[in-house]
Amino acid sequence: MQKDTQSGGCGCGAVRFTVTGKPKFVSICHCTDCRHYTGAVFSTFAGFLEHQVIWQGKEYATHTSSPGVKRGFCACCGTPLFYQGERWAGETHLYVGAFDNPESMTPQGPPGEVFQHEKISWVKV
Repeated sequence: MQKDTQSGGCGCGAVRFTVTGKPKFVSICHCTDCRHYTGAVFSTFAGFLEHQVIWQGKEYATHTSSPGVKRGFCACCGTPLFYQGERWAGETHLYVGAFDNPESMTPQGPPGEVFQHEKISWVKV
């Protein structure tokens, strides 16, 4: 039996990843921190257990954006790649836009959308 795999990476191709299996969730985040760290009005994440994610190429860089939260990005081109937080220990939440085939990662609930109280008023999802 073949396992489901998908790949993705940064804009310059220096950092690549492959995930095996289905994500725990695919969710849209409307929080202010995600907006600031991506420059987008919301972020879409696919959550995987850490052992489901295999990294290739150059090593990613990280930034501690708040206590217990680490954000990963390409040190060469700056592409945001993932979020890891103590609240979800053992998980890596990859930005859906970094996948080669983001069309396959449809947001679903629960949670579907999180931090809706911080949502930009004109955003319609």
